[in-house]
Amino acid sequence: MVDCGETPDRTETPSDSTDGTDGTSGAEDAEQEETRRRRRAAFLRELHEAKALRDRVQPRRARAARMRQQMRMRTFRW
Repeated sequence: MVDCGETPDRTETPSDSTDGTDGTSGAEDAEQEETRRRRRAAFLRELHEAKALRDRVQPRRARAARMRQQMRMRTFRW
């Protein structure tokens, strides 16, 4: 009997295996990695822009967030 609708015959395998056994060549892996890094860089740029915009349009909330972050850093034990 299987709980929660799971199928017992499927095994979970990591989709990001880097051991080269998935049949892709090294050039394809490098190209996929380059594409992934480019997409990640674009996402982080857009995220930074969105945070900057939010800080400009909500200065009181941004100031409160900065104060909370400073308190967190002051109370953090290295």
